[in-house]
Amino acid sequence: MKTVIIYESMYGNTRAIADAIATGLGEGTDAVVVPVGQARPELVDRADLVVVGGPTHVHGMSRPATRKGAADAAGKPDSGLTLEPGAEGPGLRDWFDQLGRSRVAAAAFDTRLAGRTILTGQASKAITRLLRQHGFRMVAGPESFLVTRDNRLRPGEQDRARDWGRRLSSKVVAMKVDATDHHG
Repeated sequence: MKTVIIYESMYGNTRAIADAIATGLGEGTDAVVVPVGQARPELVDRADLVVVGGPTHVHGMSRPATRKGAADAAGKPDSGLTLEPGAEGPGLRDWFDQLGRSRVAAAAFDTRLAGRTILTGQASKAITRLLRQHGFRMVAGPESFLVTRDNRLRPGEQDRARDWGRRLSSKVVAMKVDATDHHG
């Protein structure tokens, strides 16, 4: 199974979750993890599963102003934050603007603060909506992985991401078997 995991990350948390998901997909999976700035349409066209994730900024997907704010925060003395390469480049919104239609299986995730989504927002809901608008077949609901107030992954979140990757892989394999049973 060929899987493409496309992520946007400011401080490395979303990248770390994307890597953990790829690990969780398991043996027999050809998984590639790609920052959004390098995600070309042909990668999606050749995939059996596309997983897309980004940070939650101001209750939703990042925007140029929120990415600039994140970069400014990382540039402050004693911030303890390191900006990811390409973080100030194009984000998921830009990627979706360039994306055509696809019938590939997909799932969406985000990183966000813990708390009720009415208070924190959840970028994965908007990512899911945009994937559906582009024709993708969702195999899971939006998933969130949590960060602390100082922008570090909470303990256990990478383990949860690996488990989620395993569940996604099982769902896609089951879909393929089901499709074969009905068409064979």
